[in-house]
This record gives sequence, C-alpha cells and structure tokens, in this order.
Amino acid sequence: MAELSNAPAPTPDQLVDIYRRMIRIERNDDAIRKTIRLGRLVMPYYSARGQEVIPATLSSLMTDDDKICTIYRGIHDMVAKDMPLRPLWAEIAGRVDGTCKGKGGPMHLTHPESGVMVTTGIVGSSMPIANGLAWAAKLDGSRRVTIAYFGDGASNIGAFHESLNLASVWKLPVIFVCQNNGFAEHTRYENGTSVDFIAKRAIGYGMPGHTVDGNDPLAMFAAAHDAITRARDGEGPTLLECKTFRFHGHVLGDDDKYMTKEEKAAAIEKDPLPAFKAWLIEKGHATEETLATMQATIEAEIEDAQEFGLASPLPSVDELRRDVFAQEIPA
Repeated sequence: MAELSNAPAPTPDQLVDIYRRMIRIERNDDAIRKTIRLGRLVMPYYSARGQEVIPATLSSLMTDDDKICTIYRGIHDMVAKDMPLRPLWAEIAGRVDGTCKGKGGPMHLTHPESGVMVTTGIVGSSMPIANGLAWAAKLDGSRRVTIAYFGDGASNIGAFHESLNLASVWKLPVIFVCQNNGFAEHTRYENGTSVDFIAKRAIGYGMPGHTVDGNDPLAMFAAAHDAITRARDGEGPTLLECKTFRFHGHVLGDDDKYMTKEEKAAAIEKDPLPAFKAWLIEKGHATEETLATMQATIEAEIEDAQEFGLASPLPSVDELRRDVFAQEIPA
C-alpha cells in the first residue's frame, strides 16, 4: 500500500508524534488493567493492546475538528485523539466528573470537544452514526472528516453494508477503519467471515478498499494520508482494513483459548511499540533520552488522571432522572 501511495513521507516530528500517541495508549491500557486487578475499578474492559499503531497514525493526521465514532474496544482510539485523561478515568470509574457524569461508563465514553463523538456497545453501529456526522460536514461545506472504527466481526452485519452503500452514493467524507485483529469476540476470523480480505468488500460499493499492515506506522501513514485527503477533497469514502493482533482476550479475564499459544507469542514478539521505538532511535529521529522523558511525562499524566477519577464523587440518585428528556433552560 505504501509503495502505491502518493502520500508524502512523514517528517521526523510526525513520526515522534505517532510514537507519543502509541505510548500514551499503551501506558493508559496498562494502568487500567492493573487498577481493575487491584479491585479499585469494577468494569468490563476490552483491551486493545497491540493495536496502537492504527489510531495513533490516523489521529496524527486529523485536526481537532475531525470526528471519530468508535466501539467498546475503543479507549485506545480516544486516547490517540488526545482526549483528556482526567474525565476519561472519572467516567470509567462511574464518577460525576466523567465525560457522561459517570452514567456511561467505559462502553459509552464521549468527548465532543476532542472529536470523540460516540462510543457504542453495539457491534458495527459506529458506522451509520459516522455517516450522519459526515453528512453534516458535507451540508455545512467544511473539510471535516469522520472516522468510523470497528472490528472484523462488524463487517458481517447489516449496518456495515448499509453504511458503505449510503456513504458511496452520497460521497460522504468518511473513512471506514476496520481494525482486523483476527478475532470477533471468541471466534477466529476464518470461522466467521467469508472473504480472505475485508477490503475486497469495498468493490461492491464503488469505493477504494485497501488492506494495510496495521502494525507498520509508515504503511499506516500512507494509507491514512490518502484516505483523509480523498475525503477532504470531496471524493468520498474509503475502506481501510488494518491487519493487527490483540494481545489479550475479548474481555479482561477471557482465557483466549481460541488463540494458539504459538501465534500469540509470535505476535507479542513483534510488538510494534518497542520495534518502532528502536527504529526511531536507529534512524536518528529521536534519542533514547527524549523518548524516556516523553514516557515519564505521559505516566505522570496517567497517574494524575487515575487519582482524579477515583477521587471524584459518585453520582447522586437524582441523576437517574436527568439527561433522559430535554430540560427547559431558564430564561
């Protein structure tokens, strides 16, 4: 994909920014899993460890005005979009200072100020919502783009096909990003999907479809650049199938018996995060000291957010009746 792209090569600053977003995702994921295991958080958690490159690269090319719609395995997408971590942690802890006042939890985070428009617990439902946001951008004449994140299993439901068809008919500025980690819940890809590459399904809807190595920042940069440029220029949607591997089971605590020990070990051995770090240093784009300082800053941000979130008050019972119907605003 990268060889066929017209995308300019990423600058050293862009490459380091992609790494910053990746390490922010990884450190935050590690902190959430540890906090759950310590019993300080009680929540279902769908780790995306191993999938950091995809949203980190896409977000590095997005503006603050660009929007994302994601799914329950989507905290990494939000963190990559530079969503503030304090309200994120407060929300996953069910506290009043959360993005939804503690009433949404980890599967319904939202932060419009960062462009995080919705997190949905319904498989594939990020796509029709993203179409609506893209239609709004087309109506108001902006160059804003919307990204719909989803997993490989979601490509088999009706909303996927309906959304791709409508986006193509209306030439919407939307990018459908399938984070294909090889497993739909507890089902291996080959046991639930009829095509060898999900990107092939774009042909039936008259849009470009590309399969890209979702663990290679350079390949992702080229694919993301082309898709975003196409959307901004009014040329319509793109389907990106980003091949990756999740290091953990479907949900935290899952015994992941549907993965073989060998394939999991091989994927972890090729962890894109340390590999990219080593490449940045080798090519002279960053120093070990610079990246260590960056990581320390991110870890301090996460620790601060964790303490803030867990110290935030729980919502009152009165909140059960709020945000259900429109409330009259006093004159």
